[in-house]
Amino acid sequence: MASFKGKKSGFKNKAYSAFGVSLNAFNYYGDISPQPQNVSTDISFTRPALGFSFMHRFGPRYTFLTQFMYGTLKGADAESADFGDPENGKYRYQRNLSFRNRIKELSMLAYFDLFENDATYRSRVKWTPYVYVGVTGFLHNPQALAPATDLSGAALAEAGQWVDLQPLGTEGQYSTLLDTDANSGIKPYSKIQVAIPIGLGARFRVNEVIDLWAEIGFRYTFTDYLDDVSKNYVDLGVLNSPLAKAMSYRSNELSASELPTLKPYLARDGKTYNTIPGYGQESQYNIRGSKDKDIYMVTSIRLTYIIGATFHKAKYR
Repeated sequence: MASFKGKKSGFKNKAYSAFGVSLNAFNYYGDISPQPQNVSTDISFTRPALGFSFMHRFGPRYTFLTQFMYGTLKGADAESADFGDPENGKYRYQRNLSFRNRIKELSMLAYFDLFENDATYRSRVKWTPYVYVGVTGFLHNPQALAPATDLSGAALAEAGQWVDLQPLGTEGQYSTLLDTDANSGIKPYSKIQVAIPIGLGARFRVNEVIDLWAEIGFRYTFTDYLDDVSKNYVDLGVLNSPLAKAMSYRSNELSASELPTLKPYLARDGKTYNTIPGYGQESQYNIRGSKDKDIYMVTSIRLTYIIGATFHKAKYR
């Protein structure tokens, strides 16, 4: 009778918690993707990420999981874009922008199992598909490798180093722009952002206290600056430093055979810059990036270890 009552006492007597560790893969979708579509990514830039999680199962199908992950996103026009594609790839290749972004994210995720598990952790189902949704807060900091020289040919002190792009204001964030400029009113973007994670996967019982999870999901962000690219080029003369100018316009780093004829223009700082037509100077038509929000994909393999239950184990033996 005691055993019978235990099985009918409701799931609150069968809840349990677990710690987990995961090996993940990050993929980036944004302005420095091979093609201007939301589904375009360069698989060669897949980068590993490490995650740690704590989960609590509180219903026959429901699990709440808190997770911290650390990983890197990367992209590069010169490596991803197809120079032989006259529609899109050629122009992305000639833009020649690149970045890396080390992401530190904290997620709170709600999981819903397809197969119900109305029993103790000892008799949980062998496997179940699931979906999840939640909220993610993350810290990001886009960087790029500094070239050897600035746009005038002078050596850069930061040459060959990864430099933070946000403080440079590569799209005029820290510059004085005219009201008629395409990027007029632009503000610095925050390094602290929020995303909506959505995904699906399957969980497998390995033994009495260990589960294996395999899942894939997307982080839909509210920023277009994971790659430091979003709007138009600005007049190079308004940028605040030689480094900012060199990181804003990078087409000059390509070989002469990969570039059309350069044209000089007199910038607002009184200097003359030689740039590709359509790049590196102020115009509503000189687009550096799109206004679509960036996305990143997370693929995960996770092991969780059950650390306890709220019921008396002996009751179910």
